[in-house]
Amino acid sequence: MEQRTFGKSGVRASVIGFGVWTVSTPWWYASNERLKDRAYCLSLLQKALDRGVTLFDTADTYGNGDGERILKEALGHRRKEICISTKFGYVWKDTPLAERKGQVEQPQNFDPDFVRRGLEGALERLGTDTIDLWMLHNAKMGAIERDDTFALLERLKAEGKIRAYGVSLGPAIGWEPEGVRAMEKRRVDALMMIYNMLEQNPGRRLIQVASQRDCGLLVRVPHSSGMLEGAYSADTKFDPTDHRAHRKRVWLEQGLKKIAQLGFVTEGRGRTLAQAALQYILAKPEITSCLPNIYDEAQLEAFAAAPDTPKFDAAELARVDALFDSNFGLPVDTSMDKVAVTA
Repeated sequence: MEQRTFGKSGVRASVIGFGVWTVSTPWWYASNERLKDRAYCLSLLQKALDRGVTLFDTADTYGNGDGERILKEALGHRRKEICISTKFGYVWKDTPLAERKGQVEQPQNFDPDFVRRGLEGALERLGTDTIDLWMLHNAKMGAIERDDTFALLERLKAEGKIRAYGVSLGPAIGWEPEGVRAMEKRRVDALMMIYNMLEQNPGRRLIQVASQRDCGLLVRVPHSSGMLEGAYSADTKFDPTDHRAHRKRVWLEQGLKKIAQLGFVTEGRGRTLAQAALQYILAKPEITSCLPNIYDEAQLEAFAAAPDTPKFDAAELARVDALFDSNFGLPVDTSMDKVAVTA
């Protein structure tokens, strides 16, 4: 699989990554019996690497540390073959896993002492001496403005405990001021954001700044919470434990109308809608990798094969962007719920 580099860091990653949160956060897989099988999850991670996926993105808060432990368990013996991206900043040890709720953020702490302790814990759980990419998790502006936090990150790079660092934006879509500030004021190697054919802002602005600052972008929610996988219909209903159940019905109704206008990205093009969604993102050279949600082998195979499908030509890209600019000819509903997963 194609590899790209995060800025000038020298850290290389596959263009399709694996978001480990799907196999390590119970509030995500509560309604998915297969993901409750530890052996299956370990096998899925191993098969991803065999298929060419080298980037595995996790966080200390996923499963209260299990998102890092499962990587050690599945791929620790192949550490040199993978790029580990993990995140820090949440005070998660005070909340038992059984009490965690998917749409409720935990308190954050970016004090240098807390951050360093967090790093030592992550290194132990991952079973490694160094982390390839370490990111502030869903950082608010106050965290981005902390000189002491970023001074520590520079020291940790010098100590060899991390190879690169960055900022993850979220939890919901947006966060343009924070993303721009992080790239313009800090020496971040990477920025994680939401971006896809149906949700292009503020991604467009962040891509522009990234190109000027030589920052590698990492995209999450590339399928617009599953909409761009093409599996939804007007009859689709989500389990109450599913994060998509928090969205208003208009999100599904308008999304289906938008999908109906994207037939040109698949018809006669040798790619599915889900693969086209990934190719659209990878057409931007500023984007190092993207993280589709993988929770079964069929998805893994389809997503891993996406980079081998025909790339978007200039006309296709322009047509998608024109549709987005016109809101696909649909009325703008300012009440649209923009809830997105907190991964």
